[in-house]
This record gives sequence, C-alpha cells and structure tokens, in this order.
Amino acid sequence: MSATSNPVLSQPESFGKRLRHLAVGALFALVLLIPKILQVRRNPRSWMLIRIFLGVTGAALVVLPLGWGASFVPAIVGLAMFISAILLPPGKPDTNADDKARELGALFVVNGGRYQPGRAPSAAVQLFVGSERIWALDRRFQPLLEIPVSEITVACAEESEESWRLRLTWANHAVEFSYGGIFAEHLARVAEATVRSVMRPALPVLPQSRAASA
Repeated sequence: MSATSNPVLSQPESFGKRLRHLAVGALFALVLLIPKILQVRRNPRSWMLIRIFLGVTGAALVVLPLGWGASFVPAIVGLAMFISAILLPPGKPDTNADDKARELGALFVVNGGRYQPGRAPSAAVQLFVGSERIWALDRRFQPLLEIPVSEITVACAEESEESWRLRLTWANHAVEFSYGGIFAEHLARVAEATVRSVMRPALPVLPQSRAASA
C-alpha cells in the first residue's frame, strides 16, 4: 500500500505555514520600524503631519463604510487611527548617545555592563571613552564615574565565576564593571581593548648602570 499525501490536509498545512511566515515577517518589519517611528515622533513638525494624516484617514474610514453599508471592520480601524492621532502627542526630544559623545568629546562609546557606585544599587552604564577622560554614564546619561586616562595603570578583562568583569585601576582607585549573559566575554574584551587604545604607553625603565652612564 503506497503512502500518498492527502491534498486536503496538505493545503491547510501549507496555508498555515505561509501565514506563520507572514506574521513573523510583519513582526520583524515592525521591530525595525519602531526606532524610526520614535525618531519621527521626536520631531514635532513631522509628527504633526503624521497625526493629520492619521486623523483624516481614520475619519474617512469611519464615515465611508457607514454611507455604503459595507463591513464595520474599516470603521473600527479608522476609529482607532483617529483616536491615536488625538492621544499621541509628539515625544520629548531627548539626548542620544551620539549627542552626548559629542558633548563630552568622547571618541568611543562602549557597553560598560553594570557598575555599583559605593553602596548604591548597581546600574547599567555606558563607557564614553575620550583621549583625556573616561565617563561611566547611566541610562539617563547621568555621570556616575569619571576617570582620567593619563592615570590609568591597569585595564583588564577577566572571568569571574559565571560572569566577566572589566577592572580599571588608576592612582589609588580601582573599579569593576560586571558583564552577564552569553555576550559577557565579548563585551568585556571590547571595553578593555577600547580603554587600552587611549592609554599612554608606559615609559621604559632603564637599568641603573645605563642611567648612570647616560
């Protein structure tokens, strides 16, 4: 007895697979569009034009189906668009990492993991690395730590139990930035290499006999 595929069963299965792929693609496209939408929303003029478009289109979708006696689904979508145009004001312009880097004169911005300032709770930070200073800023771009590059003597990424950490030493101070997750080692090593790239190489120490003869 030969096994043959049932076209009645395979057709709904292929349709479900296509629908699933379509949903995944739409979700991925939405994820890519979210940053752009947020960026447009921070521009009051551009966001006002979008709100006008949403309001006019939404009102049209509400009125036209009522006049034609068509389905109420477009009317519901239009009502949602119209309400969104009313309730979504422009977002407040905020500072991003690039703006803050230009303000501080930083050359690089890298992930700083988590830093605990004293007895305060630990916070996720970014390291703004400049030629003269290194700043550890929290998510609100508030400075938690400032390190003079010329005084740094140690910049070392090392494994600590199940996580990684970046250890910086300068003058009489030492600090650690901890990294977790599957990218912990990569992030710690990137931060280490970035800090080392701005450190001054130590001057060679000459033997005493050669120094005396010189």
